[in-house]
Amino acid sequence: MGIGGVTMKLIDRQTYLSRLISLKGTPDIKVITGIRRSGKSKLLEEYIEWIEAHESVPNIISIDLTHLKFEALKEYHALNDYIEDKFDRKKTNYVFIDEVQMCERFELTVNSLHSTGKYDIYVTGSNAFLLSSDLATLFTGRTYEIEVYPFSFSEYLSYYDITDVQEAFDRYIKEGGMSGSYLYKEPEEKYKYLADIFDTLILRDIRQKYKIRNIALMDKIAEFMMDNISNLTSSRKIADTLTKNVDNINHKTVGSYLDYLCNAFAFYKVRRYDIRGKKYLMVGEKYYLSDHAFRYAKLGTRNLDYGRVMENIVALELMRRGFEIYVGVLYKKEIDFVAVKQNEKIYIQVSDDISNEKTFEREVDPLLKIKDAYPKLLIARTRHERYQYEGIQVIDIAEWLSH
Repeated sequence: MGIGGVTMKLIDRQTYLSRLISLKGTPDIKVITGIRRSGKSKLLEEYIEWIEAHESVPNIISIDLTHLKFEALKEYHALNDYIEDKFDRKKTNYVFIDEVQMCERFELTVNSLHSTGKYDIYVTGSNAFLLSSDLATLFTGRTYEIEVYPFSFSEYLSYYDITDVQEAFDRYIKEGGMSGSYLYKEPEEKYKYLADIFDTLILRDIRQKYKIRNIALMDKIAEFMMDNISNLTSSRKIADTLTKNVDNINHKTVGSYLDYLCNAFAFYKVRRYDIRGKKYLMVGEKYYLSDHAFRYAKLGTRNLDYGRVMENIVALELMRRGFEIYVGVLYKKEIDFVAVKQNEKIYIQVSDDISNEKTFEREVDPLLKIKDAYPKLLIARTRHERYQYEGIQVIDIAEWLSH
């Protein structure tokens, strides 16, 4: 697709595409979520192309409510009538509605279509208006949510067709995974694009959904969170910090704003878990940014803390790979991630540089204290092949991300 003569390279997002293919024909309403501009619409296009290539006579009813030609369908009766008029009983009928929230009371149309049993339905929408927590309330039929993340490091390698993973990681840690920024050649232009995405698409959606009046406070909280990715924090701590800087605010208000930011997939909240006591802790959690490059775009690239940014990258990659993640606590020491998927569990520490012996010992010490037999990883910027240290796998972050 060209923008001002520049062509956006498309790569198959095979993991997401495979999940959609596996759901084809199920009675669920398929809901594609994820941060704005993470590639949800492109994924729908890829899937439609796949259906057309593998079925002889599909009836595809595709509506993108951001396009002017579908302006009249922003009223739910009109949307319903348009789709019903396109129905073909001799074919398999697929319905795709992109940016569904632009049609007021869209859920009435989707529920009505679903109740007929005639359509295989797929929708995407702005995340502040199509929250995971709201899906069961919005839709009377069963929903299946597919969350789309910004480009992973391995997708970044495919996009640029790079074979030197170490050089590529040096770039990825600064450029991030929002592929729309790849069209811009200069770092300043890339970061301006990313700042605009964050400000106009993410924060604007939140303000609109929750009717927020104190816009300046929302911006300050978002910037505080960016500055503190990978740090333990709480709404009370943020309120106390901002109050010291003159703002007099209630920690409950901060807590609500944090929830809004997480609902829009701007940040992900990760709770703490007591490994020995096998229970969640009520105090303190970590927040990870949906794409680490937003931080540079909003706060600048001075005082880069590569260790915390790398921890953010690992957090997002674990979520992409289907893990639930927690911050581990054992004997007052912190393990960056306890990653769980069905019967699988991995303990992970992340560090920028472990060439210093004291740093290395500090990172492995909490892992060595864990007595169960689940795998233990230390992911760092080693630039070497992986090796074992007393049962702990030590692996270079670029290598781990690319496999």
